[in-house]
Amino acid sequence: MSVMRSHAPTLAGIEALYRDRGRDFFRFALARTGSPELAQDAVQEGFAGAIKSHRGFRGTGSLEAWVARCVINAAHDLVEQQGRPTGPGGDSDWADGPVPDRTVRAAIRGLPPRQREVLFLRFYLDFAYSSIADVLDIEVGTVSATLHAARAALAQALKEVPT
Repeated sequence: MSVMRSHAPTLAGIEALYRDRGRDFFRFALARTGSPELAQDAVQEGFAGAIKSHRGFRGTGSLEAWVARCVINAAHDLVEQQGRPTGPGGDSDWADGPVPDRTVRAAIRGLPPRQREVLFLRFYLDFAYSSIADVLDIEVGTVSATLHAARAALAQALKEVPT
């Protein structure tokens, strides 16, 4: 994972990030929205927003973290516009599948929003704790504690997953 720190990222830098990590951002947005169509729209709108406002990038974190925040905001707005539940399982496409998959998705849906965000950023985008802190504007210690709480809640919820 490359970390770019400058005040105004170049359009080429944003384009390179899209080429290199676009699929990861899609998986992240899909987990966030529960819909392939909304996920694709969120990634497109997130990157388009980053391009439009690239001069406003403060340079206090990585370009990836800043674009992730743009994608999160776009996903949130799209889900709100659709009046849909957010997260895996919110769409019927995600509700189908083996029982363990549905059970895991339901357990993730049951997490508080902050725990889901930290979990998604860590496991879908492979962000370091410091990058997650940048994206969510929280302390690194809070990231660690939140991820620990999410894992514990999932472990509890998934103790007896049918196989």
